[in-house]
Amino acid sequence: MRTLFTVAMLVAVPAWAQSPDGAAVFTQSCANCHSGAADSRAPAPEALRPRSPQAIVESLVNGAMRAQGARLSGAERRAVAEFLTGRTIAGDVRGADTGRCTVADSPAADRARAPRWSGWSAAVTNTRAQTAHDAGLSAADVPRLTLKWAFGFPDASVAWSQPTVAAGRVFVGSQNGTVYALDARTGCIRWTYAARGGVRTAIAIGPAVVYFGDTAANVYGVDAETGRELWVRKADDHPLARVTGSPTLYDGRVYVGVSSYEESQGADPMYPCCTFRGSVSAFDAVTGAVVWRTSLIPDPPRRRGTSTAGVPLWGPSGSAIWSAPTIDAGRRRLYVATGNAYSGPPVPSSNAVIALDLASGAIAWTRQVSPGDIYVSNCRAGNPNCPEVNGPDVDFGSPPMLTRTAAGRDLLVIGQKSGVGYALDPDKEGAIVWQYRAGQGGLLGGIEWGSAVDGERAYFAVSDVTSAKPGGLHAVSLTTGTAAWTAPPPPVACAAGRGCTAAQSAALTVIPGVVFSGSFDGALRAYSTTTGNVIWSFDTNKTFTAVNGVAASGASIGGPGPAIAGGMLFVSSGYGSFLGRPGNVLLGFTVGGKE
Repeated sequence: MRTLFTVAMLVAVPAWAQSPDGAAVFTQSCANCHSGAADSRAPAPEALRPRSPQAIVESLVNGAMRAQGARLSGAERRAVAEFLTGRTIAGDVRGADTGRCTVADSPAADRARAPRWSGWSAAVTNTRAQTAHDAGLSAADVPRLTLKWAFGFPDASVAWSQPTVAAGRVFVGSQNGTVYALDARTGCIRWTYAARGGVRTAIAIGPAVVYFGDTAANVYGVDAETGRELWVRKADDHPLARVTGSPTLYDGRVYVGVSSYEESQGADPMYPCCTFRGSVSAFDAVTGAVVWRTSLIPDPPRRRGTSTAGVPLWGPSGSAIWSAPTIDAGRRRLYVATGNAYSGPPVPSSNAVIALDLASGAIAWTRQVSPGDIYVSNCRAGNPNCPEVNGPDVDFGSPPMLTRTAAGRDLLVIGQKSGVGYALDPDKEGAIVWQYRAGQGGLLGGIEWGSAVDGERAYFAVSDVTSAKPGGLHAVSLTTGTAAWTAPPPPVACAAGRGCTAAQSAALTVIPGVVFSGSFDGALRAYSTTTGNVIWSFDTNKTFTAVNGVAASGASIGGPGPAIAGGMLFVSSGYGSFLGRPGNVLLGFTVGGKE
């Protein structure tokens, strides 16, 4: 029987997340610097009072204080901003006061059943390819896709969590830490959960539990039907650690990589750079217990000396994991890709694809492609933390994709910020089979958040956001590594100005016959996998009437790509960082006339 939902079933907010005291948050998390005791450069509270509370939140989310703000929940950031300025921020902190489902959900379903899109990719091999059956969309359907609903994220300038889909629900995180379970058909809210930090990861879906990480390096298991918290565990105790790569659920374990803000913190000449080491952990999916944890830099950091500012220097550090782990069930391997080093001496685990044993976490092999890349953000002249040669900062920002050619050969395919796409041999310790240059590469350049493969071709989208010619899409033969076709950047959909570029940094998604690519210009485009021609596009540069009543607008599409399942396509729009334009909307599409 279809009955009314109760509020208790719809909103699962832990007691610790409700109405935090702004003065207490400031005392615990901010006063040490802003009182002048530890760092006289930090403005005193009275200097912050004339600012708007929205400006304080923006600084904590995207500005100079984002590393510190990431340790706070969305409610805590609001509370401290209101305390400092003496003014309130209008609006619903969760975006859930309206837009709740008024009709009961279908009986509790096995959320692991197809069609679905769980975690970063539709499969644990991370190919970002959805089958025709599970997609529920054919190439002929795509030109008839129409917008069905829009959902707005409060307190957000970045829609940075990729939606996931299972059994009629959409699960998605947000910048302010609220996690939502939405009805896939209507976008109405089934429940919300307040995490302890911003939730940038996609959500991995089990039969009855969903899993995600946050920017305070917590990993969560939450009941898929009610939003009730089941367990929370720390993935890393480093004060600047965070989880950006989506968890991968496989065979009763949740695999999570860890990245950090320390790369940015090293820009401060008074910061003792650097001590973070990238790691990957396996958690028991039922209890959250740590099964194993492997640091990718085996030895702890050592004192390298003292800087000219009188601050201790440490190293080696870095090798963060920004993306989702990939599962190789046949070889019983787990693959991760890493970023640059933060401080020397150089290590083989930076800018590398690394294979670990699924059962124990032991490192089986490491394939580094860009050695000696030591990078600290915003290096200025005289900063003693900066290496002699800074960068070039050519991380792997996306996961390895395990695929098989038509001839039956297994490959690991991955794109790098260098602008080069690689195919590696998993049976020969990651030996390079072929490499293909798609873009110029460099800082915010090359291949950023994710490529796709469909068994015949690899697809590489190019960011190169700071170059004279950003954007472009390349289809490459899996067998030979040669171009099948290239699609130049189309004319931009946005109005000219800051952040309006053709850069295609967002992850790709492929279904039979079609590859989807979002762009910094705010357009989502569908390309024919045969010709590279654009067969459909949607301009997100507009305001939307959101089902939850939150002021919602689209802009740059960066980071996550579309999730497709059950005849619907879901994509987030808004990327107000790294030279993009801010927005805060999740869009759900279906084929015109279909329910």
